[in-house]
Amino acid sequence: MANLSIAQLLGTELPLIQAPMAGVQGSALAIAVSNAGALGSLPGAMLGAEALRSEIEAIRAAVSGRPYNVNFFCHSPPVPDAAREAAWREALAPYYREHDIDPAKIAPGPGRNPFTAETAELIEPLRPPVVSFHFGLPEAALLARVRSWGAKVLASATTVEEGLWLQARGVDAVIAQGLEAGGHRGHFLSHDLTRQPGLFALLPQLVAALDVPVIAAGGIADAQGVAAAMALGAAGVQVGTAYLLCPEATTSAIHRAALQGDAARHTALTNLFTGRPARGIVNRVMRELGPLSAVAPEFPLATSAIAPLRAKAEAAGSGDFSPLWSGQNAGGCRARPAAGLTHALARGFAGAP
Repeated sequence: MANLSIAQLLGTELPLIQAPMAGVQGSALAIAVSNAGALGSLPGAMLGAEALRSEIEAIRAAVSGRPYNVNFFCHSPPVPDAAREAAWREALAPYYREHDIDPAKIAPGPGRNPFTAETAELIEPLRPPVVSFHFGLPEAALLARVRSWGAKVLASATTVEEGLWLQARGVDAVIAQGLEAGGHRGHFLSHDLTRQPGLFALLPQLVAALDVPVIAAGGIADAQGVAAAMALGAAGVQVGTAYLLCPEATTSAIHRAALQGDAARHTALTNLFTGRPARGIVNRVMRELGPLSAVAPEFPLATSAIAPLRAKAEAAGSGDFSPLWSGQNAGGCRARPAAGLTHALARGFAGAP
């Protein structure tokens, strides 16, 4: 089973998955990648019910029966902590004064939604062929419901222990998320970041420990990276950051400029923007407050307090308070159509053992 190619498992032409990237893409990127022979992915965590339905319907109509993936978060919504929220706003107070923002007028933001029974009810008639999860898995009854309509289930692991936990609960494949990966860390058994290795340390350990296929993710941005991951036993690869400059992505102009500049060479894990560690390009607020803050509220509650600072700065052309998500290897980012990038990455499979 572990030797089964992801292409065989998922029904794609290529063993390549476009990583779901909430906030910087919609259905257009997923459609382009699926139509190029790989697995396009739609991030669902930041979409309301109507938007989620609309985006899935758009993909279904455009991919002519090709497989696609819809991704969801599995976090437990935190209980708001007034003292911690007050401490967080106090830490941001100098920036509020600088940008003439009244913190008393800051409203709660949309946040990120976990996968629920209501979500399953919504998407079941649409029957997405692949469903992936981040931060673990939903409860057993919900997972069984997803599998009941024939969907393949993928989930991220940042350690061998997480991979074994996912396998024991019946996932079809495990995504090995190396520490170099951009965006939110998928850890769920432990919040200790020192336990999370880079991809080329994690990947062979997961391949050796698991019976299900392992998908490599983190720092893969070109055909050479694809070939290296396959040489270490991956059944396929997942690529995110390299797709951020594609015209089909909704990446902002500020984010695109950062990815193409020298700043992209310096990334760090930060919880300042959402409350959960995620890798992004280091900017002003990360430098001045430190990338990880003990007072930032739990995911996703940290978002609301920093959102007005982001809006003000971006209106002035600055990314000082923006989550500029990026993996450690942004060198593969090129402003080219997603189909062209997909075909370029595919050359790495030909070069793999």
